[in-house]
Amino acid sequence: MTERFLICFCLFVTHFAMGQGRITNSIGMEFVLIESGAVVIGEFQPPYPVPNDTVKSLPHTYTMWMGDGRVYNEEEFKLAREMAMKDSQPGFSVMIEKPYYIATTEVTQGQWKKIMGYNPSVFQGTPGADSLPVENVSWKEAQKFIKNLNRSEKCKSYRLPTEFEWEYAARAGATKDIPWDEIQIAANLNKKTPINVASKKPNAWGLYDMLGNVWEWVDDYYNEKLFADPKPLRKGKQHVLKGASFVGDVKNATYMTHAGGPGNGWDVGFRIVKDVEIKSK
Repeated sequence: MTERFLICFCLFVTHFAMGQGRITNSIGMEFVLIESGAVVIGEFQPPYPVPNDTVKSLPHTYTMWMGDGRVYNEEEFKLAREMAMKDSQPGFSVMIEKPYYIATTEVTQGQWKKIMGYNPSVFQGTPGADSLPVENVSWKEAQKFIKNLNRSEKCKSYRLPTEFEWEYAARAGATKDIPWDEIQIAANLNKKTPINVASKKPNAWGLYDMLGNVWEWVDDYYNEKLFADPKPLRKGKQHVLKGASFVGDVKNATYMTHAGGPGNGWDVGFRIVKDVEIKSK
């Protein structure tokens, strides 16, 4: 058994034996174990017309709201239904076959400095800034951080999540998109600056800031579409960003859609995953 395995395996046993399913690495990054499972990606059903919408014989230009539904004239209802059918997407099922650890927070400025020795962030220099997410980093710079972290711990298990791994963890078992009222208590949105990581409510699996605060790089190439494809691209010009940032609003904060980097730069960060070590014989 190698020295590298002994270090990683002992760390795993220490925490998992307490029933936490968590590990903490050499620079204080905490990770949650995500078990394998299935997730539906890219499912989208436009909000109108909804089941409570009704059609009545009304003048051509007359439309009004009633309760949870809307009253349409026949022509309006037909047009709304056609538009909804055109925009709706059934999504596709993805099987996450291997368990993995994902960081409970975005990489912080303090963690970045420990590994890289400098701070690229625009929002720095204030008290407590080490707990702000690092931002203003490119996809390649995120990869350099990961390479240096792997080197410092003498392993090769840290990496960026795939888009499917990211969304599976972000959803935390939810089959539908997050309601707007829940977004407000879980995401830092409509602000001028990021906030300290883990300041808002975590999701059901203990992960913070999966929506809002900073956009997060993932490993996949961007497909120039609003939604992911069932088969990720093997080549591309840019990489995918997930989760929206502090300057976004509730319409941007969704698990389903993605964007392409580099974005604004000053609102782009990342979180990392760690592969589960397999015991060698």
